[in-house]
Parts: sequence; C-alpha cells; structure tokens
Amino acid sequence: MLSPVTADDVDLAVRLAVGVLREAPAAGWDSKAGSLEWDCWETLEHLADDLFYYAVQLGPQSPPLDTHVPIALSQKRPGGPWNFLFADRDAGPAGLLQVLEATGALLVAMVRTTPPRVRAHHAAGVSDPEGFAAMGVVETLVHTHDLAEGLGLAWTPPSALCSRVLARLFPEAPGGADPWPTLLWATGRAELPGHPRLTTWRWDSTLRS
Repeated sequence: MLSPVTADDVDLAVRLAVGVLREAPAAGWDSKAGSLEWDCWETLEHLADDLFYYAVQLGPQSPPLDTHVPIALSQKRPGGPWNFLFADRDAGPAGLLQVLEATGALLVAMVRTTPPRVRAHHAAGVSDPEGFAAMGVVETLVHTHDLAEGLGLAWTPPSALCSRVLARLFPEAPGGADPWPTLLWATGRAELPGHPRLTTWRWDSTLRS
C-alpha cells in the first residue's frame, strides 16, 4: 500500500515547481500555457489561488461542508480564471513566484497542523487534510506542466509523488504505465496506450477507507 500524501509532499511539489519556473524567460509569461486558454501568468496565479483556497478551507474551527469559505471571487478579464487572489503585476515574475511560495507554505502549514479527523468542502467531495494535500500536489504538478509547455521548460516530477496522488484522487486510473504520463492522462492532458485523451475529467476527493 502506498504511503499517504503529506504536507512534505506539498512542500516538495511547490519547491520543485518554483525551481523550474525560475528559469523561465521574462518575456514568456504572456504566452499561452500549454493546452489551456490562459496565459502563463494567469495560470500561475490560478495555481497559487488553488493552494490558498485549499488552505483556507481547512482553516475555520468548523469548516463548511457544503460550500467554500466566503471569500469573494473575481475575474480580471472575460475568459480568465476566477480567483480569490491575484499577484501584483508590478512585482514581475519573481514576485509571482513569491506568491506561489507563500500560498504553498500556507497549505503546507494547514495540512501539517490540522487534525486528520477534520473534514471540509470541495466540489469533488468532502475531504480531509490528506485529500487537500493531494489536490494541492496535483494542481502544482499539472499546472507546472502547462507552464513548462508554454515557457519552453523541461518538467518531469518524481514518480513516487505522482503515484501517491493518483492513488488518493484517481483510484480508477489505469495501472501499469509510468505514473507521470498516467497523471497527465487522468487530468486530460495526454493519451495513454489503449486510453485516448480524456475530454472531461474529475478527481474524487472523498475519503479513502
């Protein structure tokens, strides 16, 4: 049986992502992020926002089980991501990466300090701290893939990390293939032998027995 997804996994995923993205050309952040309709700046903002959202969901003494903590969402442009937070454009890519580091650290801290018995809302199923850690890792791994495609960078995360989040969030994913291509397949970003690319997908954040 695979070990659970932990706060250390979130920390590792974010540190690896930041390390790769620091190598991005400054002029590349307005380019499209892989197969997404967002540019690279918007995609990294969205990733940071995801990590913030997961941390916040675990924060209240009695987390909501039917909706998100009521922080207002907004959108910078039609077709852009709906976020709780945005980075200051004047701070440039270095500032944007600081936002990712900061929101990642928030999620790490919340997963590390929240009792395992705590439950909180997510649209894909009420989850526990491990589930929110796994969601944060998946968001980090796959959106860094999108960013790497848009910015011309190489990105291959650790297989063991991919295996743990697949087991936690995608229990029906096919076995036998390399975990990283399988995670890309499970999130609609690649084909697998015998498995065409998905046009719709969703993880299952409910608890595992």
